[in-house]
Amino acid sequence: MSINRNRMVKSSGSNYDLNYAINLGIIDIADLQEKIEMSKRYEYLNKHPYSVWQGKNGKWYTYLPDAEKGRVQKERNSQKEIEDLIVEFWKDKSENPTIEELFNEWVSKKLEREEISKATRDRYVRQYNESFSDFGRLKIREITESDIEDFMLSTLHEKNMTAKGFSNFRTLVFGIFKLAKKKKYVNYSITEVVNDIEISRKSYRKNRKTDEEAVFMENELPSIVNYLEKNDDIVNIGLLIMFKSGLRVGELAALKCEDITDNVIHVHRTEICYEEGGKRIFAVRDFPKTEAGIRDVIFPEKYAKYLRKAMQTSSGEYLLEIDGERIRTYQFRNRLKVVCKNANVVSKSPHKIRKTYASILIDSGVSESVIISQMGHTDIKTTKGFYYRNRKGEEKKREVIDSLTLL
Repeated sequence: MSINRNRMVKSSGSNYDLNYAINLGIIDIADLQEKIEMSKRYEYLNKHPYSVWQGKNGKWYTYLPDAEKGRVQKERNSQKEIEDLIVEFWKDKSENPTIEELFNEWVSKKLEREEISKATRDRYVRQYNESFSDFGRLKIREITESDIEDFMLSTLHEKNMTAKGFSNFRTLVFGIFKLAKKKKYVNYSITEVVNDIEISRKSYRKNRKTDEEAVFMENELPSIVNYLEKNDDIVNIGLLIMFKSGLRVGELAALKCEDITDNVIHVHRTEICYEEGGKRIFAVRDFPKTEAGIRDVIFPEKYAKYLRKAMQTSSGEYLLEIDGERIRTYQFRNRLKVVCKNANVVSKSPHKIRKTYASILIDSGVSESVIISQMGHTDIKTTKGFYYRNRKGEEKKREVIDSLTLL
């Protein structure tokens, strides 16, 4: 039987064709392997960023990258030996990267594909730096399933994490090791590994705040609002709008004049913050924190004067501006601290305004559908579970209990 070698060369290049050719002796497997290895060798030598040179003493030199020093000088007796060293270094980098290298690749790709924002990228990096300092130096192929379990449980304990903090930490572990499996550096499933880890609820740090810390109490809110109305510059007007609408501070800072129609606030933007070139960048993103965050918030007619004043004051596209510049979230945060101090109220963050608003809606008997619409939540369980607090002081609670007839 004659073999048309030209037809074999022009075939589709599938594994079937390749194996067929090897079995027939058309392709020498040893020769093929040698060519592949030489190709990889050239690839590693070409990616080497440093020059290779021969010293006056006859020895050969180059630099290799170093995590701590930036680079370190290496020497060998011959050009082949120094090239072998270079190839071995980059081969190890390529086929057995560190956890840190995989993390950087995972984050970079997610950012490139616009799966995460730059602000989320920065949060992942902060979380990584806090939790992976030593573990991140390890080579991926050296890590066993048992190592992962030890690392996660030790980190949970040493960092005294809350359940939410551990969940954020676990997101990074999933990302790193799922990428490692796709690249065939490991053959185990990180999902199965993590699901098999037994974690007691007692392991998580409890982060329960008292009602007085979580919301503005009934006796505090009048003092705050009174101070804001007496000192009604545009920043304080913004805080008043928050108290009467329950907006997130990022949503407030991103409002444009065009977003206000007949006392309805059309929420579909938010401010984000990220680092670039060593600087903090505050930008507006054209969608809010969550999908449910896109909503129309009804603003009370009796407080519409706040919106009107903001509209009259604005000289640009944004609702809340100073000298044509959009007011940033940190400016509202800083101002609220000053307001609390001057009103003799314990300092609270803008998010506590949002929790106060939610609690008032629930206490007032507003329907659940309206509450989740105003808040931008998908479920009333979120509002009641994470936002609702008792705002009555000790005396008010006593009055309520004393008025009951308990049989």
